[in-house]
Amino acid sequence: MKEFFRNQVGKPLAKAWGKMAAPLSPVTGFYNKYLNYPVVNIIWLALVLDVIIESLNRGGISGCLDFIADSPQIFLYDGLILLATLSVGLLFKRRLFVYFIISAVWLILGTANGVILSFRTTPFTTADLTLLETGLGVLPNYLSNSQIALIGVGVVALIIALVLIFAFGPKCKKYSFKKSVISVVIIALALTGATQYGLSQNWLSTVFGNLGYAYKDYGFPYCFINTWLNTGVRQPTGYSEEMMKRITTDIRQSTDANVGGLLSPQKRTPNIVFVQLESFFDPETVPWLECSEDPVPNFRRLKENYSSGYLAVPVIGAGTANTEFEVMTGMRSRFFGPGEYPFKTVLTDHTVESVAYNLKNLGYGTHAVHNHRGVFYGRNQVYKNLGYDTFTSLEYMVHAKMNPRKWAKDDVLTEEIMLALNSTKDQKDLVFTISVQGHGKYPTKKVYSVPKITVGGIETKSQEYAWEYYVNQINEMDEFVGELTDTLENFDEDTVVVFYGDHLPSLGLENSDVVCGDIYQTEYVIWSNFRMRKVDTDLRAYQLSATLMGRLGIEEGILTKFHETQQGKPDYLSNLQALQYDMLYGKEYVYGGVSPYKPTDMKMGILDIKVTGAFELDGHTYVKGQNFTPYSKITIDGEILNTVFLDSSTLRVPDGTDISDLSKLKISQVEKNKAVLSVTE
Repeated sequence: MKEFFRNQVGKPLAKAWGKMAAPLSPVTGFYNKYLNYPVVNIIWLALVLDVIIESLNRGGISGCLDFIADSPQIFLYDGLILLATLSVGLLFKRRLFVYFIISAVWLILGTANGVILSFRTTPFTTADLTLLETGLGVLPNYLSNSQIALIGVGVVALIIALVLIFAFGPKCKKYSFKKSVISVVIIALALTGATQYGLSQNWLSTVFGNLGYAYKDYGFPYCFINTWLNTGVRQPTGYSEEMMKRITTDIRQSTDANVGGLLSPQKRTPNIVFVQLESFFDPETVPWLECSEDPVPNFRRLKENYSSGYLAVPVIGAGTANTEFEVMTGMRSRFFGPGEYPFKTVLTDHTVESVAYNLKNLGYGTHAVHNHRGVFYGRNQVYKNLGYDTFTSLEYMVHAKMNPRKWAKDDVLTEEIMLALNSTKDQKDLVFTISVQGHGKYPTKKVYSVPKITVGGIETKSQEYAWEYYVNQINEMDEFVGELTDTLENFDEDTVVVFYGDHLPSLGLENSDVVCGDIYQTEYVIWSNFRMRKVDTDLRAYQLSATLMGRLGIEEGILTKFHETQQGKPDYLSNLQALQYDMLYGKEYVYGGVSPYKPTDMKMGILDIKVTGAFELDGHTYVKGQNFTPYSKITIDGEILNTVFLDSSTLRVPDGTDISDLSKLKISQVEKNKAVLSVTE
C-alpha cells in the first residue's frame, strides 16, 4: 500500500510541483541554502496561520491588513503565540504530522469564531467549548442542512488527511532532541518576555470590558487563550477575615440606618415573577428603523405607567445565561474570566446566594420556567444550586408551538407561570421565567409572504428580511406580555412582574444605532396588580432584583442589603468583587465559614406525570396516564421504548409491548438529544 501511494500518487505530484516551481528555482535555491531551518519554517507557518485566523476574525483579508497596519506589534505577538504552539512539533521526528494537527486545531478554532461572529456579536471563547453538547443541539437553528453536511464532509476529509500524513508523511532525517528542546525553550522565553513587555506598555491587557472589542484589539489567539487561563473571580488584594467583617459591618450599619432611602417603609411579600425576554428591546430606539406599526405596544404602555428604565446587561447578541445569573444572584459576571459562564463553571458544584434562596427563607415557593431545553446552559443541574423547588423546561410543556426558526413561542409561558403560581396553597411564589422566542439567528431570506409588520430604512434586502423577522417575533412576544398582565390583573393574589430584555439582538447594531448610545443597554419594567409608586431609574442587571426587594421592603440576603445600601459609594464595585470571591472561591467569612445554602431537591416540572392504565386496540398498544408531553417516553427496566405522543393522556408504544404489569411502566422525559431529565417513581 505504501509503495502504491508513493509511485501512483507521490511521484506524479512531485513531478507536477517541480514543473510549477521551476520559474522560482533561484528563490527556492536561496531559501534552501540559507533559510531552510525548522524554526524558520514554522515562523512562516505561524504568520500564515495568523493571517488566516485574523481574516476570519475580522470578516475578510482587508480587515486583517488593517489590523497589521494599525497594530503590527500585536499581530506579531499573536504570531508568536502560534509559533510557540507549533514549536512542540520540533520535539518529534514526525514533525509534519504534528504541525498539521496543531495547524488544524487553530484553523478549526478560527473558523468557528468566524462562523459564530456571523450570527452573534460575542466571539468564540473556551466557555463555548463547555457548551459544545448543547450547541450542537441548536445547530439546525443557525445553519442550513447543506452547511451542516459541508461541515461533516470537512471533518471526514480532515480525518483522512491525518491518517495519510501519519502513514506516508516524511520523518525528520537530521533530528537532534537537544537542539529541539533548546529551540522550544527559547521560543517560550520569548513569548513570556513579549507578554510581560506588552502588558507593561499597555498594548496588551488582561481586563476585557467588552469581549467583542478585545478580540478586535488584541487578536484571536491572545484573547482565546485568555478565556482559557483567566477564569473565576480574582482574589482581592488584602483578602482576609477582617476585610470581610469590615464590609459586612458596613452593610449592617447602613441597613439599620436605611441609608439611601431605598427601602419602603412597609414590608410587602407578593408573588414575584421575573420574565427575561430573549433579545427583546424597543425597535423605536433605533432612529433609522421604520416600522409600519408599533411592534411593542404593550411593553410601551407598561413603560409609561409603571417603574421602568434602562438595564445595563453584560452581553450583546448572545450570553443569555450571564444576564440571568446577574439578576438571580446580584453578582457581576464581568468579575469572572472573559467570556466565562458561571453556570458552566463554579455553579455546577457550588451553591450561591440568590433571589430564590432569599425568598425561600421568607416561606416562598421557588420555580423556574424556560420554554427551551432543560439541559441548555446546564440549568437542570445549576438551578438546584440556586435554590429552586421546581424547573419547568420545554420538555414538560404540552402546548408549546414553534416559530419559523424552531424556537418555542412565548405564548405558552402564561399558562406555565399561572400553573406555578397556583401550585402552592397558602404560599407566596417566586417564578423566574426565561423566554426564547426572539432568539437568533435571524434569516436573511424572506420568511413572511404577508408580514403583520413591515420595516424600512434598511440598506440591503438581507438585512431587511432579518429585521422583518425579528420585529414580527418580538411583536408576538409583546402580545405575551399583554396576555400575562391581563391574566394577573384579575388574579386574586398580589403579584409583581419584572419584564426585561436579556440583551440586544445580533443584528449588527453599534452604539451609534441606538438612542441611548450603548448597545449593552436593554429596558425593564416593574408591573404589579396592586398600587406601587412609579420610580424610573437606570440600573445594572446585578442590581435589578435587589432594587425590587428594596421597593417591597425585603432585606433578606447579604447581597440584597449590599446593593440596597452601598450603591454610589467609592468602594462599591471593589467590595462587590470581594463578596463574590469570598462566597464562591474564598473562606466564606461572610457566613461564618459555612455557607447556609444547600442544593435543593428540585423537581422537574410542576405536574406529576403518571401511568394509569394500558390497553391494546386493533393490534396496537397504548398507555394511558396524566400530564404526558411530546417528550414523554415509556421506559421498562431502564430501556426507553420508541414512544409516540398522541395527547396529554395517551402514548403509543411498540406493538406487543408487555403491559401486564403497570408498575414496570415508567415515564422518562427525554430531550431531543436523548438526555433523560426525569423518570417517574
